[in-house]
Amino acid sequence: MKPTLQKFIIRTILRPRHKGDGIAEHYTAYDLAKGWYEFKLLAKGAALDVFQITLGIISAGFGLKGFLLINGFIDGGATGISLLIAKLTGTPLSILILLVNLPFLILGMRVIGKAFTIRAVLAISGLALAVAFLPYPEITDDKLLIAVFGGFFLGMGIGLTIRGGAVIDGTEVLAIAISRTSGLSIGDIILVINIIIFAFVAYLINIEVALYAMLTYLSASKTVDYVLDGIEEYTGVTIISIKAKEIRNMIAYRLNYGVTVYKGERGFGKSGEKHHDMEILYTVLTRLEISKLKKEVHLIDSNAFMVMSGVNDTIGGMTKKRRHKH
Repeated sequence: MKPTLQKFIIRTILRPRHKGDGIAEHYTAYDLAKGWYEFKLLAKGAALDVFQITLGIISAGFGLKGFLLINGFIDGGATGISLLIAKLTGTPLSILILLVNLPFLILGMRVIGKAFTIRAVLAISGLALAVAFLPYPEITDDKLLIAVFGGFFLGMGIGLTIRGGAVIDGTEVLAIAISRTSGLSIGDIILVINIIIFAFVAYLINIEVALYAMLTYLSASKTVDYVLDGIEEYTGVTIISIKAKEIRNMIAYRLNYGVTVYKGERGFGKSGEKHHDMEILYTVLTRLEISKLKKEVHLIDSNAFMVMSGVNDTIGGMTKKRRHKH
């Protein structure tokens, strides 16, 4: 390892315990090797983020320039505002993307932080450049196809950019800021913002364009969900049953899913107040596998109590099927 790289790893990864740049005096070979490994992980993650943001910008630009802009279609969010102003005034969309998102980026600096805002600025600037200079072809003039696939490519771009740790639509930053001081969720706030945008579209242009804008938004938002969560969106299932041991064995050995056991106490049930210890089971699986789990649990205990809730993401653990060793 070159001395300059060693110094960089010490300053950025290991954080020196003493002043000065001495290496052998303060760090062992193990420390440096560990620092180098962590540096490679960080570099790999950064490269993946850049790739996803770049791909997201290209996809969003294709949706905007190849479908929506050239046909006078509108979307929701800051992008929709930019498209609306571009349609009414003839101002280049690339300039409007920067100007409309600027207030949201300033807000993001205060609400979320500098690192996020820098990424967002670069992503939005990249989208503006893509719309201005990349020669996207005009795909179709069919209104339904424009709304559906324009929203699809735009939503894919938004989703990939979010996976890369940035945004190309500043209304999400506004939604985060409002949600912190109100009882509304981010999704509810974005919905309200878009309803206002669609109302302006109906008033300033016509209702037909507003209806197609809603269809474009629905296509984009559903695509964002699939890009972020995938078709294998995880669901957490809690199972309470007097036959918990049998159900646990079924989940672990028949269905080959991971399962966690909590020690709980039974409270008030159909038979009245009864306190005794019992096992509470928790497993995480995809929504495609929910039906199979329900059937298997019902065969063991038709009175089992099951609670299902969405899981945004999982890290580590055993969420995929286990393979038996042969």
